[in-house]
Amino acid sequence: MELAYIPSPSRGVLYLGPIPLRGYAFCIIIGVFVAVWLGNKRWIARGGRPGTVADIAVWAVPFGLVGGRLYHVITDYELYFSPGRDWVDAFKVWEGGLGIWGAIALGALGAWIGARRRGVAMPAYADAVAPGIAFAQAIGRWGNWFNQELYGHETHLPWALHITSSEGGRVPGYYHPTFLYESLWCVGVGFLVIWADRRFKLGHGRAFALYVAAYCTGRAWIEYMRVDDAHHILGVRLNVWTAVVVFLLAVTYLVLSARRRPGRETVVEPGASDDPGDGEVEADAGDGEAGAETKPVSKDEAKVDVTKPEKAEKAEKAEPATAAEPDAEAGIKDTADSGKKG
Repeated sequence: MELAYIPSPSRGVLYLGPIPLRGYAFCIIIGVFVAVWLGNKRWIARGGRPGTVADIAVWAVPFGLVGGRLYHVITDYELYFSPGRDWVDAFKVWEGGLGIWGAIALGALGAWIGARRRGVAMPAYADAVAPGIAFAQAIGRWGNWFNQELYGHETHLPWALHITSSEGGRVPGYYHPTFLYESLWCVGVGFLVIWADRRFKLGHGRAFALYVAAYCTGRAWIEYMRVDDAHHILGVRLNVWTAVVVFLLAVTYLVLSARRRPGRETVVEPGASDDPGDGEVEADAGDGEAGAETKPVSKDEAKVDVTKPEKAEKAEKAEPATAAEPDAEAGIKDTADSGKKG
């Protein structure tokens, strides 16, 4: 008898009247919100406008869901189109089955469309949302726990996953919780990208490439542990080959991008309020106004004082202080007259 294990939920869906509330769907939705929230914070910190990440996500998320489902259906077509299967089940996304490879590929296409509409460079946007995507994957993997799927070989470790369902060919027992392994790995990938981005000032899509490479590294060994049905090439699961190929592409991009375009973009969204250029313009304008206020005498006025002394003399005679001079002269005259009289 196992004294310690991870229990599976007795059900993956609750009903609010006729409305089904599915744990798998909630995990996906929460993951999307986390990715958009963190991506927005990183985008603003890079100098972009608030709301740009969400606007582009309106395009990226639907494309990603379609891409993830297409990849799953194509690579596991026998689940939907073999004899005795109902092809309508291919549209039941809530029952599980989203391939991350297809989700990232078509999601990137949707993001590219949204970025073009906003006038934003796609690599800068990808760098901003990269760690958020990793955290979204970590949350989304718990949807597999609700569906009692994507587990590994049988084990008796204290953290073994207890599978109780026998639907879909499952055999109740205790297995490696590969969904948990991948969830924890994705959390680590997210923090790795945040750290590396701050430490090395990654730009031009390199933060996103780091996320892809790091995720593929973990996905390869986690995929190798899984026991669910999958296509094999040369005795290796298809998703392992996919992880290896995508990893090599991501590393190649990292190296070539660092050589051709070192550093980070200075402007990620033209016309954004936080653009450093705007601040410089405002500062220059402010300096001009201040100079105009504190300037007491123009050059022409100073020239008049130097080159035309006669005007200066007339100005001195017009001052009130000079009015006392005739009184002084009168006083001297009176004194002289009184002297004569004495």
